[in-house]
Amino acid sequence: MHFQATFPAFGLPPVIVIGEPQNTEAKTSTPWLIVAMHEHFHQLQYAEPRYLEAVKSLDLSRGDNSGMWMLNYPFPYEKPELARDFGHVRDLLLEALNTADEKGFRKKAAEYIRERKRVFGQLSDDDHKYFSFQLWQEGIARYTQIKVAEAAKDYTPSAEFAALPDYEPFSAYAARARTETLDELKHADLGKMKRVIVYSFGAAEGLLLDRWNPDWKSQYFKHLLSTDALFEEQEK
Repeated sequence: MHFQATFPAFGLPPVIVIGEPQNTEAKTSTPWLIVAMHEHFHQLQYAEPRYLEAVKSLDLSRGDNSGMWMLNYPFPYEKPELARDFGHVRDLLLEALNTADEKGFRKKAAEYIRERKRVFGQLSDDDHKYFSFQLWQEGIARYTQIKVAEAAKDYTPSAEFAALPDYEPFSAYAARARTETLDELKHADLGKMKRVIVYSFGAAEGLLLDRWNPDWKSQYFKHLLSTDALFEEQEK
């Protein structure tokens, strides 16, 4: 089984359905365990009392009660001008993250936020709601995955885990977790990746918010299903 997913198969709380490491994109046990933390974060999202009602109020299901609309919503990924604009804001986002000095970062981040608002503002209301929802849900789950990996860099696993034939020290995986996601975003093509782009894009936005608005996590569940307000509050 290659699944790495969390959904309310039997109602709430949702269950995590995940295959053995070699059958998933993680391939080996250490990144597989960190991906499991990504899925646990989804359980936390579902545990927010207003979550289900907020998702319903998006009114994006088009009569699909299975929940598959979250994967299959007809977002215009292949629209050439949209792909061009997303490439533009992606580059601004990465440029801001790669700016070390604080003054330069603030300038680059502000430019990114202005362009983000412009590009998102060109989307239809439903498309904007959908993409924002995906960034909030899947992007920040990938961000959490990175932060968990980095927090675990000094973790000493059990002897049994360390004895696994595919074991990799947590310090080694932590050293590349952030870079892998940012490299994924650097080479991302909206038209080709479609929905999958929200993982690296949203994770990179979380990393930017760490510097732009360090208190953003306290606001995350106050602004359900969209991170837009986390940028706007700092822009004022």
